[in-house]
Amino acid sequence: MKAIFNIIAVLFFVHAAGQDTSGRYFLARTTGKLPFLEYGLGDDRLGGAKMTYLDSNIILKVIDSFGIDYKVQLSKYHTAYIDKQSVQRLPGRKSMPYYLTGSWKVSGDSAYDYVSINLDEKLPYRSQQQINPSKIVLDIYGATSNTNWITQLKTTKEIKNVYYEQSEDDVFRVTVELKHAQHWGHSIYYDTTGKRLVLQVKRQPPVLDIRKLRIAVDAGHGGDNSGASGVSSNVLEKDYTLKIAKQLQLVLGKAGVKKVFMTRTSDTTLDMPQRIQMLKDYNPDLLISIHLNSAGTDTVKGTSTYYRYIGYRPLTVSVLNQMLSLGLKEYGNVGNFNFSLNGPTAYPNCLVEVAFLSNRDDEKKILNPKFHKAVAGKIYLGIQDWLKAIK
Repeated sequence: MKAIFNIIAVLFFVHAAGQDTSGRYFLARTTGKLPFLEYGLGDDRLGGAKMTYLDSNIILKVIDSFGIDYKVQLSKYHTAYIDKQSVQRLPGRKSMPYYLTGSWKVSGDSAYDYVSINLDEKLPYRSQQQINPSKIVLDIYGATSNTNWITQLKTTKEIKNVYYEQSEDDVFRVTVELKHAQHWGHSIYYDTTGKRLVLQVKRQPPVLDIRKLRIAVDAGHGGDNSGASGVSSNVLEKDYTLKIAKQLQLVLGKAGVKKVFMTRTSDTTLDMPQRIQMLKDYNPDLLISIHLNSAGTDTVKGTSTYYRYIGYRPLTVSVLNQMLSLGLKEYGNVGNFNFSLNGPTAYPNCLVEVAFLSNRDDEKKILNPKFHKAVAGKIYLGIQDWLKAIK
């Protein structure tokens, strides 16, 4: 009976995935905007738990099909899931028995440091931030070392040291030690000339003066996406996040910050990929995203800040500490948060859930224009506290 069930399962995958009976897998490449891998099939209002965002045209080995997702084999012992709309099948393409790494180059230009790794194929990857000491750890799935030299140039300013280990037979792990404790951002992509994987490391600004930073401010929701609504009024989250964001823009401007980017300044509909692309184009030194919270019960109240990557936690802690001085209850500092604007690794970011629209006490504060100015002032002071604490 079990054998019959397994045959049925195989035939179901073959039919669902469009695979012929000559094999149990097919190769595909990533496509579309912001393709990403998920750890599993779990889901909630923020989506499944994301493993990593990927560049386009990365080769993935599809081994199973579940609803809207494909299961992909990253390496012998590692799998992940990806939305079917984020990949395009490569008919007739077969997986190689192994893929090798080549020589490296570690260098810098006028703005960034780079680790460039030659590979046989555009393979999937995942990065992690580590602290105390600060490091970036990059896993390249499906890769086996044939790296016999790493050329390191003195043009680097943020990278302190690089090395690798073959952590598994087909997982190549790169470790990049940083000179500063604070992570300022990194990006991963394949260059346009071929199959060279590039880890781009953002440097700490030479002067930690808020007036010299490029700051992005995001007013949550907008347009067709109204967000939460008031518990005793008809006010909408999208309107009050914009009011607070504009106050923050004013506070920063008065403090001498000349480069402030607003994702929206009116009741505009923007989806998350649009916001992320706008922020990528602007290339901020940090992002503050403004939201108002809501709960299923009107007794929940307070303020909170959110981050996804551990290297960006210090910013969120500093902002939360200042927000608590407004007399708001502490709802917490929340890590590993699966919110889209916390997803980019390219710059420190902080999501601020100012207070709860679903709580009458918090809602009363939110409706007060003086509170908007006070919140903006505290966020500004939180950024300042963070900068002062950086060594």
